[in-house]
Amino acid sequence: MLPLTRMQSLLRDAQGASAIEYGLIMGLITLVIVVAMQSVADETIGMWGNVNDKTSEAISSSG
Repeated sequence: MLPLTRMQSLLRDAQGASAIEYGLIMGLITLVIVVAMQSVADETIGMWGNVNDKTSEAISSSG
């Protein structure tokens, strides 16, 4: 079957439409997870930066 004919049959098929919808939903969920993880990463980096600063201060003032 030619690629164009195959594509047209997939577009007419209800199962193909459902698969595309599920793919779009999964893509959206993945995007939300990536954005959330980026936010958590920023918070964590800031927290460990603060720990590093406090530790450095404690070491320099004790020595």
